[in-house]
Amino acid sequence: MDENSPIFAIATAAELAGMHPQTLRQYDRLGLVSPTRTAGKSRRYSMRDVVQLREVARLSAEGVSLEGIGRILALENEVTRLATRVRELEHALADEMLKSPGRRVFAAGAQGDVVPLKSGTRAQRRTELVVWRPFQR
Repeated sequence: MDENSPIFAIATAAELAGMHPQTLRQYDRLGLVSPTRTAGKSRRYSMRDVVQLREVARLSAEGVSLEGIGRILALENEVTRLATRVRELEHALADEMLKSPGRRVFAAGAQGDVVPLKSGTRAQRRTELVVWRPFQR
């Protein structure tokens, strides 16, 4: 069980959020906080939903419109989704690097580009002469 598990009935979620159950129904209709539905169509709220309901109440008390609250929640949800995706990619990268150590060897090219090298090889040394002349005023 985690924070996204739909375990609370509407009365319990309303009590945890400090709201009336009808307010939760209204927020559901507006799409602010949309709980999971059971096979019998009753609402089931997760702990994450309850936290969002508290956030809606806080923002509303500060004078933010319901449309503004909806936009804020959408952006927060997007940030959460992207942060989760970044963690997944970091774990996948770490696993891949552990599977094949030394496979990703590279050097910088003359123009600053990345030049991949085979493991165990060295970058070619450049022997060109570059003359630097400062700008004269």
